[in-house]
Amino acid sequence: MSEDPFLTTEEVNPRTVYRLIKRGSIPALRVGRQWRFRRKDVEAWLSGHRGALSRDGLDRPRVLVVDDEAPVRDLIAKTLSMADYEVDTAEDGLAAIERLKTTDYDLMFTDLRMPGMDGLAVIREARRMYPTLSVIIVTGYSNEANAIEAINLGVCGYLTKPFRLPRILSVAARALGEPVPAVEV
Repeated sequence: MSEDPFLTTEEVNPRTVYRLIKRGSIPALRVGRQWRFRRKDVEAWLSGHRGALSRDGLDRPRVLVVDDEAPVRDLIAKTLSMADYEVDTAEDGLAAIERLKTTDYDLMFTDLRMPGMDGLAVIREARRMYPTLSVIIVTGYSNEANAIEAINLGVCGYLTKPFRLPRILSVAARALGEPVPAVEV
């Protein structure tokens, strides 16, 4: 009887494997702080998706940044892009929902106060479409009621204005289950 070799997330690109596990593309078992999965499961998935890897940036997390203030939106997007995230932006809640309908994201940053559809409404709609989407709230105006509703909606974290650039990377890494960058604010 041959034993099926296992791999751990320390032996391969952890970001890519974590995304495949989170999506349910490969079966895995969590053991302590590591995920264990069979080599044959990864190889089977790769053989069916070799062309897609380079086209859709599977090894780079996709992030949607939603904010009605262009300077804030652009700063978050540029910071994440420079850290090797694949980033799209939306100027309001309705544009965000349209993007969510056409693209699979791993993480969404959304402002709370926006004209039209506010951030909490965006999160509620995003949750209907993608229950496991990681979400970070960006706000300069936080109150207890919003914080409670955000927690109930499963928000991963807050980015309060004003913020420093390392904080963007830190909250993104935590939300995606990645190692937190050494520079912390």
